[in-house]
Amino acid sequence: MKRIITILSVTAVTIAGIFFAQQTSNANGTVPEQPTFSKDVAPIFFKSCAECHRPGEGSPFSVLSYKEVRPWAKSIKEKVALKTMPPWHADPHYGVWANDRRLTQSEIDTIVAWTNTGAKEGDPKELPPTPKFTNGWTIGTPDMVIPMPETFTLEASGPDEYQYFTVDPGFKEDVYVQSAEARPDNRKIVHHIIAFIQPPSDKPRFDLSKYSKEEIEKLRAQMEKNSPTYREGFLIRTKMDAPVTDDGCNAPTGGRLGRVDRGQDMENGQLLAGYAPGMNQAIWEPGTVKKIPAGSKIVFQMHYSKVAGTVQKDRSSIGLIFAKAEPKKLVHTYGISNNAFLIPAGADNHKVTACWTAKDDIHIINFMPHMHLRGKAVEYKAFYPDGKTEILLNVPEYDFSWQTAYYFKQPKAVPKGTKIMVTGYFDNSVKNKFNPDPTKAVRYGEPTYDEMMIGWMDYTADNERAKNTTAMK
Repeated sequence: MKRIITILSVTAVTIAGIFFAQQTSNANGTVPEQPTFSKDVAPIFFKSCAECHRPGEGSPFSVLSYKEVRPWAKSIKEKVALKTMPPWHADPHYGVWANDRRLTQSEIDTIVAWTNTGAKEGDPKELPPTPKFTNGWTIGTPDMVIPMPETFTLEASGPDEYQYFTVDPGFKEDVYVQSAEARPDNRKIVHHIIAFIQPPSDKPRFDLSKYSKEEIEKLRAQMEKNSPTYREGFLIRTKMDAPVTDDGCNAPTGGRLGRVDRGQDMENGQLLAGYAPGMNQAIWEPGTVKKIPAGSKIVFQMHYSKVAGTVQKDRSSIGLIFAKAEPKKLVHTYGISNNAFLIPAGADNHKVTACWTAKDDIHIINFMPHMHLRGKAVEYKAFYPDGKTEILLNVPEYDFSWQTAYYFKQPKAVPKGTKIMVTGYFDNSVKNKFNPDPTKAVRYGEPTYDEMMIGWMDYTADNERAKNTTAMK
């Protein structure tokens, strides 16, 4: 089940929001009496909306021309007045964010006044230059595009699928990546993409060729019997009778079930790029890079959702822009997670925690909280060695449809020994209109009708310097 947002939704709250915006505009006189698209509205759209609302992206319309915008004027006013568009869910009292999408009140008033006065085009000569984008990419033109090794065919019915595809990009020497973007080919079925770096390993691999098919199946059955998880089709789920730990911060296991999910322990930066609805792409400051060691392979983790009644195909890809300057800092990615929790049936504010302690002095680049349909709110909080505490990010109304990465305007300095606690709240009650089934208890699992609690973050270690090497040209 996928959470769907429609830009056409109108509620009593919407009407109240529009009325308030109208009153504000009329009272403070900060907008023109007769704003036009060309002179007053287009500059706002080009700055704050065009990255998603342009041809080739997943949005339902483009804001790059009056002709395309005009039929949507009423819906735009409703969403802008309610401040649900552009989407931004961080509490403004905590943190200063480089990618803050919020419009100013003056910009909101201008859009509302434009619609109220007939949504006029104005003089096309006053239209500002159309922003330049690379067709198909938000990071610009990639130096290298790595597609899945083959086109995947998704059947018309059945549950979601997690599929893995491995590509050898042929890197003979270490590569340093300045920007990375995961790009879905078929947005109808691609729920998310996570591209991992799989470095070459000198560890001996378990040789299955020595065993018969029957012996392999018996071995797998034995492993699953002893595991807290089980495989259901292409999905991994947690057994209902597995040990439960909601407060991972105060448990010896840390909220872990004896396994580490692929992608959560990324101490060496193996997570390369990701895609999910509303997720902004990885662009780091010059000299701050992700390293792909020589001989590494790229693994695509693809989460597919079925489109009932139709067979679909997909061949997604990732785009890389290589560092042009000397690499100085390596980006590490870590997911502060708890996979041992259990959300009781009907619980409307169930609390789950997970913690991580910095082993070095670090600078945090961004946070990206991740939960599923029952996710309600999430908070990152720092407990410093000197006894002080600080809320780093608060998302009081988490929205599964917008997997936002919150980038600090200036990387956040965090000293060695600081404990970062991620607290997630879940609504498994009938009050949550997106809840798949409030009568059932919920555990950690890959499908969206199960739950997750992961507090992703990118950071650099202060005492670590990227290897001095000639940058990729």
